[in-house]
Amino acid sequence: MTPTLCLPITDPSQVGDARRTAARLTGELGFDETRSGQVSLIVNELGNNLVRHAQAGRLLIGAVAGSEHPTIDVLSVDAGPGMADVDRCLADGYSTGGTPGTGFGAVKRLSDCFSVHSAPGRGTIILSRVGRDAGATRSGRFDVAGISLAAPGETVSGDAWCFDSHGDVGRVMVADGLGHGPVAAEAADLAVAFFARTSGAPSAVLSAAHPVLRSTRGAAVAAATLDGSARTITFCGSGNIAGRVVSGIEDRSLLSQHGTLGAQIRKLTDIVYPWPAHAVLVLHSDGITSRWTFDDAPGLLQCDPAVIAAWLLREHLRGRDDATVVVIRLH
Repeated sequence: MTPTLCLPITDPSQVGDARRTAARLTGELGFDETRSGQVSLIVNELGNNLVRHAQAGRLLIGAVAGSEHPTIDVLSVDAGPGMADVDRCLADGYSTGGTPGTGFGAVKRLSDCFSVHSAPGRGTIILSRVGRDAGATRSGRFDVAGISLAAPGETVSGDAWCFDSHGDVGRVMVADGLGHGPVAAEAADLAVAFFARTSGAPSAVLSAAHPVLRSTRGAAVAAATLDGSARTITFCGSGNIAGRVVSGIEDRSLLSQHGTLGAQIRKLTDIVYPWPAHAVLVLHSDGITSRWTFDDAPGLLQCDPAVIAAWLLREHLRGRDDATVVVIRLH
């Protein structure tokens, strides 16, 4: 999965830069002129709304390229003022700034997937997802989204993640190379590449990856096998990748062991956890603070996993290191 681009949007000129960035990404993914134009319009509408109305506005633009039907996620993230009535604000004709008021409605119509979370005084997160192929969006038993941001001043992220699934079974890994920058990225990328081409229980894959990563500075790594039929998560981690299973009534942490793949690890073991109905699995690197809760964000768990990931980054980003959040929902 490619790193997410985080683009501050406080000035109209930055909207144009974001639009050109999105056009470059759609070109790399093989979007045709029509689909690429839709993404540009979405970026333009969301960006201009941030300039006119928002505090600390950002666009997060990420590409999911490793699938049969690649997609572009455009996330609008701000710190206020928020919307008291989301449905009313999304309706055509509604405006607070003297504009025609068609922006959000147009974005929703142009999107293959559209999701919003907003709270007065806290801010708004809007997801617009567009696939390269009309009518072909992500499918299967798992809804998956991940956001990976580079540390301040870096052009690459030292974190990496990957996910694949076949029927009712999914596999996910998150890796955090020690430090940040290109050398950390080398370790994290090697870990997920090894995971992608290797099968077996999470503990077996991580144990096999340990000697492979000795040529790097090492990485904290967590991996899980997800069984949709049994509703279980088989988890193994070495280092400080956090895992949580969260629903409206339950919040359970997944236990990782001390150690660093490629440097020093203990004997790794798998732990099987139940996956309750309506719960999401969250994995994140230590660029996110570990003490978070969704209790003060009503309705967030019903949003697309990408919105949940963006909310965690907005509210709990440390801001000194690479940061990755992966959110998975079983349906």
